[in-house]
Amino acid sequence: MVVTGLCFVAVTALVKTLAGRVPAAESAFLRYVFGLVFLLPAWRSLRDLRLTKRQWGLFTLRGAAQTLGVICWFYAMTRIPIAEVTAMNYLVPVFVTVLAVVFLGERLAGRRIGAIVVALLGAMLILRPGFRALDPGHFAMLGTATLFSVSYLIAKIVSGEMRASVVVALLSITVTIGLAPFAIAVWVTPSLADLAVLAGVACFATGGHYAMTLAFAAAPVTLTQPVTFLQLVWSVAIGALFFAEPVDPFVVAGGTVIVGAVVFITWREAVLKRRISPLGTEGKF
Repeated sequence: MVVTGLCFVAVTALVKTLAGRVPAAESAFLRYVFGLVFLLPAWRSLRDLRLTKRQWGLFTLRGAAQTLGVICWFYAMTRIPIAEVTAMNYLVPVFVTVLAVVFLGERLAGRRIGAIVVALLGAMLILRPGFRALDPGHFAMLGTATLFSVSYLIAKIVSGEMRASVVVALLSITVTIGLAPFAIAVWVTPSLADLAVLAGVACFATGGHYAMTLAFAAAPVTLTQPVTFLQLVWSVAIGALFFAEPVDPFVVAGGTVIVGAVVFITWREAVLKRRISPLGTEGKF
């Protein structure tokens, strides 16, 4: 999980170096095009795949949500500091919890409701509406968190129906297709240096997801989730050292509050899972 955090922060920093030279939609599209190279080992599984009508609908919806979320994320990176992007991204698991109640009928106990409220207060601490002017990048990150939560919820639904590698591969393919028209509409010819940066983004993103998968296989999520807080620490440091972004104590405090709430929600879900699952099933994803 430490390597995962470093990879994802590297992704954020590399996108930041583009400084808007390549439009957000085009940057996202090229990142996913480069990422398709890593799908080659799974081509046989994809060739033999037979999806039901329901699964086609779910993957199409997930691809659409992820496509718009990625565009919003790339746009936010050109507008607001790295630390704010990282801190607000912690809202994703909170929104997933809420969506699971609405669409999957999961029960939400009082303590988990309290944790969600605390997480939203942490977001307000970061945004501080009424005390400072909000940038379009802040609204883009709220959209990113909402759209990514839809994507992750669908991944939770289909993860028990097919292999994880296939789920990831289908996401990459559908998002690449979904991003294509947006990228074409704003296309500018990228320099070789910018292409190299986006290739690096694809490598670090893939490496981060692979490391995260290894972490989930090695230990329960209740142990790995707290380590994600280090991403905020590294984001603050990189923003200050390489992009002259001042350290905002409200962002650090708000991110800490959100992470604390997410860790609590994760712990409560693990406790409930142990109560209803047979012995020996914990930690299998």
